[in-house]
Order: sequence, then C-alpha cells, then structure tokens
Amino acid sequence: MANELQNRNNFFDNLMNMRNWMNDDFFSNLTPVADHMKTDVTEDDKGYTVKIDMPGFDKKDIHISYANNILTVTGHRDTFDDDADKEGNVLHSERRYGQMSRQYRLPDVNRKDVKAQYNDGVLTISLPKLNEKDDDENRIDID
Repeated sequence: MANELQNRNNFFDNLMNMRNWMNDDFFSNLTPVADHMKTDVTEDDKGYTVKIDMPGFDKKDIHISYANNILTVTGHRDTFDDDADKEGNVLHSERRYGQMSRQYRLPDVNRKDVKAQYNDGVLTISLPKLNEKDDDENRIDID
C-alpha cells in the first residue's frame, strides 16, 4: 500500500514537471493567476508611486479612483480581431480581453494632487501624502 501511494505521488510529480517542461498553462483556469497588472509600489516621506504593467490597453480604457484609502485601477479591453488566420486555425492564444481590476490600500493620500501617466504600456501613478495641516481639517478636538 505504501509503495502504491509513493507511485501515485511520483505520477503527480511527473505530471507537474511535464507541465513546467511544456510551459503550458493547463491549470490557469482552476487557480487565480496574478499574471496581469504586475505592480511595483514604492513609498517615501512625500508619497507613494505605483507602477502597473498594462500593455495593450488604450489610455481611454483605464480608470483610476481613490476613495477610503483604496486606490482602484481598472482596465477594459474589447475583443480583438486577428485576421492572421482567416480559417480560425489558432494553435495557441494567450491574449485576453475583458475587464481586470486591482486595488491597493494606500492611506493618507492627498487626492487633489494625484497624477497619472501612461507610457509604453506602463501606468505610473504618483500619490502625494497628506501634510499634517491638510489632515487637521477633518480632526475634531474633544473638550
């Protein structure tokens, strides 16, 4: 029985190694994959910088909002027509369309001064932090 279990484990190990060897995304529909919107977030005393890979998006199809300390970035891409093969004999396709979105918790941002740029498929968002005096207008002292 133990030998039988060991053989079964070897079978699954071999299956996974074969998957890696073939570089196939066989399990991608079964598990959530974060292959889209790869992000770098940096912070210094003055604010945050968020860089998001969004290749193939049109600038008009990217929407950014900041509310309740949450930065939300959403991109939408319509279907695409590929006339490379008019017979529909596609062997492999990884290009995706539809909507994707990510959220980032970034507290104490001065919403009025947030700036965004989109160049060469990379969205860069600069989010300056609130100054103490900016934050004071929401503060209520207790007598």
